[in-house]
Amino acid sequence: MHKAELINRISEEAGISKAAAARVIDALTEAVTAALKEGDQVALVGFGTFSVRQRSARTGRNPQTGQNIEIASAKIPSFKASPKLKLNVDDDGHG
Repeated sequence: MHKAELINRISEEAGISKAAAARVIDALTEAVTAALKEGDQVALVGFGTFSVRQRSARTGRNPQTGQNIEIASAKIPSFKASPKLKLNVDDDGHG
């Protein structure tokens, strides 16, 4: 599902205009991004938790040359689904 499809779905389910749904999605993504930049977590009960994880530095390999390269440590966004979301996504309901 792309952003336009998500906007349509939210618009229909919430009974709001597509423009309002687009503003909601933009506000949500901006708020989550800002919280993660500040080092906070964003927990949506029944959905999941957005957080930032530290990925350590490591040695990788350049696939074209085969040479080893050093990959720097980095902060990466992470999402952990809630048990409820996992259960709802599971087709056979056996979580």
